[in-house]
Amino acid sequence: MNTKTNSSFSGQIGFVLAAAGSAVGVGNIWRFPYLAAKDGGGLFLIIYLILVLTFGYTLLSSDIAIGRRTQKNSIQAYAAMRPKWKFLGILTFFVPAVIMTYYAVIGGWILRYVIAYVSGKAQLAAEDSFFVDFITNPRDSVLYAILFMLLTALIVYKGVEGGIERCSKVIMPCLLVMVVLIACYALTLRRTAEDGAVRTGMQGLRVYLMPNFHGLTVQRFLQILLDAMSQLFFSLSVSMGIMITYGSYVKKEVNLNQSISQIEVFDTGVALLAGMMIIPSIYVFSGMEGMNSGPKLMFVSLPKVFASMGAVGVFVGTAFFVMAAFAALTSCISILETIVANFMEIFHTSREKTCVSLTLLYTAASVVIALGYSLFYVEVPLPNGSVGQLLDIMDYVSNSFMMPFISILSAVLIGWIVGPQWIIEEMEYGGHPMRRKAIYIFMVRFVSPVIMSILFLQSIGLFSL
Repeated sequence: MNTKTNSSFSGQIGFVLAAAGSAVGVGNIWRFPYLAAKDGGGLFLIIYLILVLTFGYTLLSSDIAIGRRTQKNSIQAYAAMRPKWKFLGILTFFVPAVIMTYYAVIGGWILRYVIAYVSGKAQLAAEDSFFVDFITNPRDSVLYAILFMLLTALIVYKGVEGGIERCSKVIMPCLLVMVVLIACYALTLRRTAEDGAVRTGMQGLRVYLMPNFHGLTVQRFLQILLDAMSQLFFSLSVSMGIMITYGSYVKKEVNLNQSISQIEVFDTGVALLAGMMIIPSIYVFSGMEGMNSGPKLMFVSLPKVFASMGAVGVFVGTAFFVMAAFAALTSCISILETIVANFMEIFHTSREKTCVSLTLLYTAASVVIALGYSLFYVEVPLPNGSVGQLLDIMDYVSNSFMMPFISILSAVLIGWIVGPQWIIEEMEYGGHPMRRKAIYIFMVRFVSPVIMSILFLQSIGLFSL
């Protein structure tokens, strides 16, 4: 069975929206804003934007070009480049395979907040105990994880053009409209604090955009650089086979250079707008202290901000969590699609049969991970110095260990074995010039291996700032 026969995007728009949907995930809306708040606002943004145009471009171009040139999914794609490097494709496949065990659980958390706001329980969602009570409730946490998993599976079951592309063409424009509207509204906020100080959304915007060099040292600068690098790395869905899979669905007449630039703009734009809507809101209602919320910003701090807005906060909160659910759904779709596509190619099975089998498997896995905060609660020290439960362990294995390691090997393969020209030829297919060719060659041969090695050593605890 040729799995490519009925698997392709209708054109450039369909591909860009689907790929952007994969790239735009919870990380853009949740992780990016709290890192910007932690790492000096505009200073983090400047570093991040530079990395998007260089490092991010290199990773994204490599994955998509590999997919389209080989017309294969990740396991077979690397074997097609160099037969002895098939092991790299197998490693790459394991990343989405691991991520899929817990991503529906996170999607279920967001879905729970959507239901809370839609059902008129916004004040309940703002209580300190709401999030913890939910994830430690075996029945509720499992139910919402299963619902999110089944919704994802239904879209993947319908195929590339009929399911993924059609879904992305609806969800991504809606997501963009919502993030723009909420960001604009956040700038109009105004509140008088208990000490009489007036805080406004525009002041919060300055906190977000203005570079903060206070207390900046070489050590702190390097930490900000690594934070921005890791955020970009995870945001673009690279080094996990997703963009290789999506690249294999792209028709030859599509301009890859233009498409990649559009994906970069979409992904980065949503992240920047997410910061513009979250940081001013947190600043107005919580001051500079609210900037230190860290990872709990989305599920604990923001509901309190929405509750402080009064009646309008119910609408803003609903729109925000619906938007976050859209972002989580498009990313979850791309992860499951990558696994389905690989299984179809390896075992020569139909999409329908493969999707149903994997749905049953990952629904069971999601149940186990969801119960990791109740029935299966554990505390395991991780090499990066943190202590994790089941979800944290799976996240560490996939994102902090495997992805940097795979990127190192991929850079070596492309930069020094097959040569950058192998990618460049595909990028320039059809006479489309690769304008960042020199940057690509320099990054893939010299910068990427070094930076990814540092990230990898940091993640396994052998390098510390």
